[in-house]
Amino acid sequence: MPKFDETDRLILKYLQEDAKLTTKELAGRLNLSPTPVYERVKRLESEGVIKKYVAVIDREKVGKDLMVLCNIRLKEHEQKAGAKFVKEITELPEVAECLNISGDYDFLIKVVVSDMREYQSFIMNKLASLENIGSTQSIFVMGEIKNENMYLPEL
Repeated sequence: MPKFDETDRLILKYLQEDAKLTTKELAGRLNLSPTPVYERVKRLESEGVIKKYVAVIDREKVGKDLMVLCNIRLKEHEQKAGAKFVKEITELPEVAECLNISGDYDFLIKVVVSDMREYQSFIMNKLASLENIGSTQSIFVMGEIKNENMYLPEL
């Protein structure tokens, strides 16, 4: 695991708040010249700490008003069956996130759709067609209290 100092932490914090900040703007916030800031950002990228830069879209403004957390239990747990499920679930555009979890269920997916009718269609026509699913449990999200992608390393 790479070592981080306070400057690295601040670079990560600022870029998570606004990934469009220029090197010059970052340097100004850090009271450093642009060259060392540029080199630090490139190092964080090359080490895989910064995986990619994305636009965070307000799902409701694009008509995706319903979010559902769906627990999934697989029938078979052998590697080949599990890998096939992972490949298939990641190809479904309605699935925003997929987590492998412990406990009564094997996976937790976050599904984002326009309404209950679209979710029903997703369950019946897409999820039910995946052959290794043993059972599911849907949890309907009534509201998002906190939704941030802020991960800062320990010093």
